[in-house]
Amino acid sequence: MPPPSHAPRPLIAVIGSVDPRRTFAHPLSSAHLAPAACRQLGAELARAGCDVAVFSSSPEYIETDVVRGYADACTEAAPGRVAAYPPRHRDVDFGLSPRAHVRVEILRDTSGEWEVAFYRTLLVSDGVLLMGGGQSTRVAGIVALSQRLPLVAVATFGGGAGQVWVNFDRVRNDADDADIRLMGDNWSPDSAARLIACLERQRERKLRRLAEAEREQHTAARRAAGGMTAAAVCLVAAVTGLVTAGPPRPAGVQDLVVLVGSPLAAAAAGAIIRNSFEGDARWGRATVRGLGAGLVSVLLYFASQLLSVPTLLDDLDVRRLLFFTIPLGFTAGFTFDLVFERLREGSVSPPPAQPRDPMAPGAGPPAGRE
Repeated sequence: MPPPSHAPRPLIAVIGSVDPRRTFAHPLSSAHLAPAACRQLGAELARAGCDVAVFSSSPEYIETDVVRGYADACTEAAPGRVAAYPPRHRDVDFGLSPRAHVRVEILRDTSGEWEVAFYRTLLVSDGVLLMGGGQSTRVAGIVALSQRLPLVAVATFGGGAGQVWVNFDRVRNDADDADIRLMGDNWSPDSAARLIACLERQRERKLRRLAEAEREQHTAARRAAGGMTAAAVCLVAAVTGLVTAGPPRPAGVQDLVVLVGSPLAAAAAGAIIRNSFEGDARWGRATVRGLGAGLVSVLLYFASQLLSVPTLLDDLDVRRLLFFTIPLGFTAGFTFDLVFERLREGSVSPPPAQPRDPMAPGAGPPAGRE
């Protein structure tokens, strides 16, 4: 069925040769059936609404027969397009009737070498049709497989296309088992229609795969943007604790909430920012891990401070402590994997106690002095 009028027409590169007068490294088979098969394939490409990319009008290649079959199937209501890519010093003439409903576009390459135009065109094609041919056909098939282009290698006529069909055993891309078996079947009256339908199925699978990859990329970008927004909010919340902290006083509920909450917000921000560098950015799970690592690290720090200054909560200076615990929480969240690894090993110990401030309330004179 032809594609909708608003959809872009796929460009199918036609490559191969079934000239029995040529010597091929991999011999041809059933070559007497090939000219009619080429015309049938061309007609099916026209009915499928495809454009055709060709490289030569020499009778030793399959392009001439494919284009003639293509032109015969094109109508005024459904015209066709043939894009010819000859080297700059060559011309093409398929001997089509002036009344044929086909537009032939000569797109000369700037290079005088046919290989340049040949391989450049492969990379911009939407699909590749191979039949017979020699080393160039085989290389074209390998390039198509490596670029994950929809590919039909008509193996029944041998040649390079037959060798490409063998390669499907290792690199399948968007072809399934039924498609590969179809390419290897003997030629029959309905082979052309089935092969072009196979090419269309591969193209549809590729389009679905690319669309799914694009959706996943957009989802990942939105998830990353959401994570960075959450990290920014957490950092602002952590810094806000410095602003809202009151003067030194006996610890109250609000003071303890700020004292613990600000470092935890910083730990969540650190874990989210760390997660943004990873391929699978799931910042919700990273936030939980960061909160856990931050809570352990901050509570261990407070425990060490309480051991050295038992009266710490009697005259608590929240703002002063936050200048140390907020960076500590952020670091713990950013390196949560290291924190949990040490927990598993049982090697996490409280940070070393900070030197006592002789001016702090409740602090006595240093030992050894009267």
